[in-house]
Amino acid sequence: MSQKQLKEAFISNLNGTSLLEISAGLSLPPLCLLCRGLLLILHYLHHGKPVSSRKYSLLLDFLVLVSPLLFSCTVLSPIIFFIPVILAAFCAGIFFKIYSQRKREARAPFGQIVKEFQEACLDPESIPAITVFRVYVNVLTSISILAVDFPQYPRRYAKAETYGTGVMDLGVGAFIFGNALVCPEVRHKSRTTQPRFSSLARQVFAVWPLISLGVGRLLSVKSIGYHEHTSEYGVHWNFFFTLALVRLAASLLLAIIPKRKAWLVAVALAVLYQLLLSSTSLKRFILHGSDGRGSRLGFLDANREGLLSLCGYLAIYLASVQVGLWLLQRRSSVRSWLEALRGLALAVLALWVLLQLCQACTEPVSRRLANLPFCTWVLAHCLLLLGFFVLTDLTLVFTKLLARGSSVPCCWKVVQPPNSRKKHGMEAVPVGRQDKLSQLCLISAINKNQLLFFLLANVMTGAVNILIDTIHSKAAFTLCILHLYMFFNCLVMYILHARNIVLKFW
Repeated sequence: MSQKQLKEAFISNLNGTSLLEISAGLSLPPLCLLCRGLLLILHYLHHGKPVSSRKYSLLLDFLVLVSPLLFSCTVLSPIIFFIPVILAAFCAGIFFKIYSQRKREARAPFGQIVKEFQEACLDPESIPAITVFRVYVNVLTSISILAVDFPQYPRRYAKAETYGTGVMDLGVGAFIFGNALVCPEVRHKSRTTQPRFSSLARQVFAVWPLISLGVGRLLSVKSIGYHEHTSEYGVHWNFFFTLALVRLAASLLLAIIPKRKAWLVAVALAVLYQLLLSSTSLKRFILHGSDGRGSRLGFLDANREGLLSLCGYLAIYLASVQVGLWLLQRRSSVRSWLEALRGLALAVLALWVLLQLCQACTEPVSRRLANLPFCTWVLAHCLLLLGFFVLTDLTLVFTKLLARGSSVPCCWKVVQPPNSRKKHGMEAVPVGRQDKLSQLCLISAINKNQLLFFLLANVMTGAVNILIDTIHSKAAFTLCILHLYMFFNCLVMYILHARNIVLKFW
């Protein structure tokens, strides 16, 4: 077999992993974020000022926010269930160190501290959990698209061939989910005076970079004979095309129907598509082609997975728009966000039950088909990860209130109520200091140029695969390459952020 055939076989005919293992892996990014925040607060307590060096800030962010994920999906994957426990124990140790130091300065009863925390006001104009969710989906995707070509990346984490739940299968759906959370229909919900189709016109213009990237990827892959998994999207299709068309179709539907009814359209679309898969020959056509032997003759036949899975991805997008509208409801207190967190937990529980029913009554999860179980699974796990990030933010808010004047980038700003007294040493985080600190944040850096980060990761992945025999790499070499690859991607974003450069011209 040629090198191209070997690599294609290496990522084909896989069956995914368990839902429990994926859930355990989803707890790692929030724990890394919590660990970074607690370390910054502890540093402030010891030195009386935040980390001021950009070099040390980048190094800390990379080592705490990115590096543990690289290890957990390669050499530490056999003990993936123990890693969250270890990280949680480490975070608990840091928290108790912060709390004990705080108690020496002002011995307030713990119950009083909790009460004041619940009554604290948060900046209602920003929801850091959404930003962190979108950035981490990008980071995890960037890690996986290269790591999957190395033997240290477990085959069960790669995309499943037909049925199954692989980590990379979830990443595709999470990308759709994250884009819908910040789509114009969500962010511009108060602009009722604009024409109903103005958002659609803007989206037509906004998706041309995605279409251009899709065409560029298609031409580059075909011209250099790069290995590709044909049953993923088809011969000519790729994820850039899927993302562009889903955004256009969603904008068209949301220009016709009320945005608050998006979930109804999502449910109807997913259920109708599943009925077609179950009661017609559509499923057989997607899996085996028009002749039943995997033919790729004609554009529809050649790209049947990418074209027909648009129905499922569109349902995910519309449901995610509904989630975005709900999240952006004005909540200004910790108490209201604790209630929202309870709502997220109930939604995740309901979706998990629905997922089990869907799989029992229809078929297993299939990214290739983008069937109803796949849509339900993606929404359940995305809401779970989003809930983890909200919980992390609230934990950091509580810790910031313990340590007077400390601040953490990409975390809620605490707005002191006008009629409150500063009791027990609790005070608001100075906004100026928070804004200055955000300049030293890797998450903010990636968030400013997310599409560029994803494009750079794809280009670097191609370069590494061309230059290196990834399949036969040893563990130490693999870890070295993956760390250099991710550090380079992060460094470019960090430099652009430090110079306030946003490469967006559409």
